Amino acid sequence: MNAETLQLVIGLACGLLVVPALVVIVRGATIFVEDEEAVLVTRFGKLAASFDKPGLHVLPSKLMPWIKHTRVSLRRDFRHFKNVHVNDARGTTVIVDLWVEFRVADPAKAIFSVTDWDSALQNLVSHAATSILGSREFREILCDRTELGELLAKDVAAETAAWGIAIELVFVRNVSLLPEVSRQMFETIAARLERAKADIEEQGRLDVAQLEAETAKRVAELVADAKGQYPAAIGRALAELKARPALFDAYNALYELSLVRPHRTVSFRGFADGELRATDAAMIQMEAAPLPARTDAVRTTHGTDAVKPR
Repeated sequence: MNAETLQLVIGLACGLLVVPALVVIVRGATIFVEDEEAVLVTRFGKLAASFDKPGLHVLPSKLMPWIKHTRVSLRRDFRHFKNVHVNDARGTTVIVDLWVEFRVADPAKAIFSVTDWDSALQNLVSHAATSILGSREFREILCDRTELGELLAKDVAAETAAWGIAIELVFVRNVSLLPEVSRQMFETIAARLERAKADIEEQGRLDVAQLEAETAKRVAELVADAKGQYPAAIGRALAELKARPALFDAYNALYELSLVRPHRTVSFRGFADGELRATDAAMIQMEAAPLPARTDAVRTTHGTDAVKPR
């Protein structure tokens, strides 16, 4: 190997070593910040700088061993606190799930103001739920969850602002009761439904009885009115018959016959004056009735039928 080749190999080796070294130096002297992220730089444990704009930032002092940096996410985050036990206004134990959405508004406060803000947030939310939900009944907690979530968010946000945490939403989820409390409440509701059913049935019977009484009263009034109209109608008919004497006499004769045999009415028509009176025919019929003899139909000169016993 000649001298020129040796120099070329040494140059390539040095170049290959210089590039990684430069990369290490550049990465050690710069800070890359992503979107929705903040980087806190501390010197001897004290905050020295803060970078929250996305991109590459030059920080030569980062190479020093006493320089530290901490990345803090600024994206929206959430916590789901399950099985939070609270007592309502009547002392009934209610189990709720709380959904909390938040974001870090001040990275420095979030890192340096509280040791473990995650645990502190859980305790704060549980305390706020006990305070606010404890003044409501179970039905109100179940129906007014949106309003209660807004009250919880307002109460919690006042405390977390000192930690650099901004509360954006608190929602009450999955409201439930203890199993034994649920059973007692179900039995109470079932008893109320049975009592309401009995009240409705009793009211229905009373309404039916009242309707029947009113109907009977109305029917009685109509019957009485009809009975009162019957004599007046008979009187008007008799007045019209009296205007026709012959017809009136015939009606009287038939009426007399109906009194003799009230179970049936017998009429005699077609006999001339002086031939046979209605009364005489009725008497003959009464005398012939006990006999089982047969009767013959006899045609009169006027073409009508009369009954003549043999």
